[in-house]
Amino acid sequence: MADLKAFAEQLVNLTVKEVNELAQILKDEYGIEPAAAAPVMVAGAAGAAAAVEEEKTSFDVILADAGGQKLAVVKLVKDLTGLGLKEAKDLVDGAPKPLKEGVAKDEAEALKKQLEEAGAKVEIK
Repeated sequence: MADLKAFAEQLVNLTVKEVNELAQILKDEYGIEPAAAAPVMVAGAAGAAAAVEEEKTSFDVILADAGGQKLAVVKLVKDLTGLGLKEAKDLVDGAPKPLKEGVAKDEAEALKKQLEEAGAKVEIK
């Protein structure tokens, strides 16, 4: 029983970043989609949660519109994502859609610049 209490204490003391990493491991390695990640975050101090929001380190690159040069954008999306040509075309046709999620700010800015040069409209969230 003491081991379970120690485990529970470790869970309660996880940082938001550690909770996100744990959720990703559960999803990737075990196929478990954890729905309780937000309540764990609520268990932490409210000030800590606010500080984490200010220090946002991962961003989503959203393809808002392909623009006038759709073929160039499809080719670029294919190269940037590693998708096949059909999948890249479907992603571009389905805009607005996330192109990459959880990337660093520098990478997100670089992707946005490349896509805008090809004629696409891009948002970073």
